[in-house]
This record gives sequence, C-alpha cells and structure tokens, in this order.
Amino acid sequence: MKTIYSKKYSLHNSLTELSGGKLVKPFETSERVKFILNEISNRKLGPILEAKDQDLDIIYKVHDKNYVKFLETAWDEWIKEGFKGEAIPTVWPSRSMNSKIIPNNIEGKLGYYCLANETSISQGTIEGAYESVKIALTAAEILQNEKSIFALCRPPGHHASKDQYGGYCFFNNIAIAAEKLIEEGAKKIFILDIDFHHGNGTQEIFYNRPDVYFASLHGDPMEAFPHFLGHADEKGIEDGEGFNLNCPLPRNTSYAQWRKSLIKVIDEVKTFCPDFFLISLGVDTFEYDPISFFKLKSEDYFDVGRIIASLNLPTLFVMEGGYAINQIGINTVNILKGFEE
Repeated sequence: MKTIYSKKYSLHNSLTELSGGKLVKPFETSERVKFILNEISNRKLGPILEAKDQDLDIIYKVHDKNYVKFLETAWDEWIKEGFKGEAIPTVWPSRSMNSKIIPNNIEGKLGYYCLANETSISQGTIEGAYESVKIALTAAEILQNEKSIFALCRPPGHHASKDQYGGYCFFNNIAIAAEKLIEEGAKKIFILDIDFHHGNGTQEIFYNRPDVYFASLHGDPMEAFPHFLGHADEKGIEDGEGFNLNCPLPRNTSYAQWRKSLIKVIDEVKTFCPDFFLISLGVDTFEYDPISFFKLKSEDYFDVGRIIASLNLPTLFVMEGGYAINQIGINTVNILKGFEE
C-alpha cells in the first residue's frame, strides 16, 4: 500500500494546549508522524510518496469562504494586537449571545470560529493545514487507480466543520477528499470514522446529503469530546435523513464490544453500495492512549483491517487521532497490514 505524506508535516507546531486547567504540551504533535513513518518503513508497507501541489479551490466546496480567510489571517492579526503567546480563544457566542455576529477583533473572531480551545493557532498553522489537504487530495487522485492508499495527514481534520476548527483540526481532509472523488465522477461515498472521538465536523458537512453516508464508532459524547454531537438519535436531515449512523460506546469498551458495532456499519456499507470507502483512521481507541477510554489492544487492529478489506472496495485511509506514543505507529500499520492480508 502506498503512503502519501508531506515533508512539511511539522509546519503546524503549536507549543501549548489548554488541558485540565493548565497549558501543557499538545497531545497532537509532529512526533506522531515520525512514529508512523518509522513503522511503515520498518515493516515495508509500501512506497512512501510526497503529496503533489493541488488546486485548493475545492476547499470552498466544504468550508465557508470567510472561515478560510480567517484561518489565513488569524496569526498575523493576533501578533498585530501585540499578544505574545499562541492564539487561544477566551469568549464564544454562547446561547445567551448573538451567534450571528462576526466581530472585527481577533479575540472575537477566534471565539466565533473555534469550537474547542485546546487547539492553539501559531505561526505555520495555516501552511500546515494546507499541506494536510494536499496529502488527502493526492491520495484521492491516486486511489482511482489503486485498491487502497493511506493519507498520512497532519494536522488531522474530522473535527473541522464548515466554519469551525477545534480538536486539533482546521480543514476537514476526508470531506475534501470525498468532494474530490465526487468531482471526478463518484456517485456515492461511504465515510467510516473509527477514531475514538466522534467526527462532528464530517457529520455536519454531509448531514443533509444522500450521496455521502457518514458512520462513526466513538466514545459516548455524554462522557467524551466533542460532547454536543455524536449521539445515536442523529440520523441526518432533509435528503440526508437515514445516511448518518452514530455508534456511541461506553467507558472501558473492549474490542469484542467495539467489533459488534463495526460489523453493524459494514452491513450498512453493503446496503449503500458506495463507489469508494473512506476511513477516518484514528487509533486513539488503544488501551493506553492518553486522552481516551477504550480498551483495544495492538493485535486487535489487524482484525479491523481485515474486516474493512472484506468489502473489496477502493479504500482511502485518512489519518486522524492517536497521540504521540510509540504504539501509534504499530497500531496504524497493523490496520493497514490487516487490510492487505
């Protein structure tokens, strides 16, 4: 299996994350990519290729133009105000305020466009986010002549909605890849999110559409981020009703429990008959992941790959979560190796 990545994966290099009331080193760091690349090389998964330059106007089919402009100028505006730290919002348009107003001041803009303030903006953030999109688009392009491909995106994307960032995500890489495939002639896409955290952004983007079915296996949002989306009663709206499936799972979920939900989704894929199968690949379901609470073991990920492969569909894996511990490489490659068995 080919892997697409960018040498510029460390452009987004924020040093702070608000966690537990303290500013700490972010859990999402460039070391994640190093662990995965090393494992891919050591286990000879396949060629590692650089992303190509792409027409990035396709981003506007997924994201609001004003939001994209905000991301492009946020850091410069922040510095212009004289702030010394990284850009972190402090106020939001909450239920008691007017959520339709977009302030002129950068502090207000950050609150308007941010859904969670663990995600800092720093010098290089927008450039890194664009590189991640290029990875996803290059992989989608190559997939049309391959059985499978792995897009090693960083920063990740599945929490980014049409006009909000957060959860370490700025552009929704997998949604943009799906749009690329549709632009090239695909009629139906199925996106399965196996990250521990619900892909709220991907759901929001496709929630009223029948051509992209979104399904997610994740920690129950009553207990886990993003809390306010990802519940079982969210089925889609308008033409998209019936094309959204959430499988929230409780604390300490074992692989046996998790696998039952995966099989349920696989049955939906068979019924939907998509042209392409896209996987938001997060391995923060691992038992020792620092910010999650499932109990999957490294050997379980081989089986995940085998189950996904059983559909015999052209499959794009897009990297999402799984944080900077050595096993992120092992677990990611276990899925990809399982797929190829």
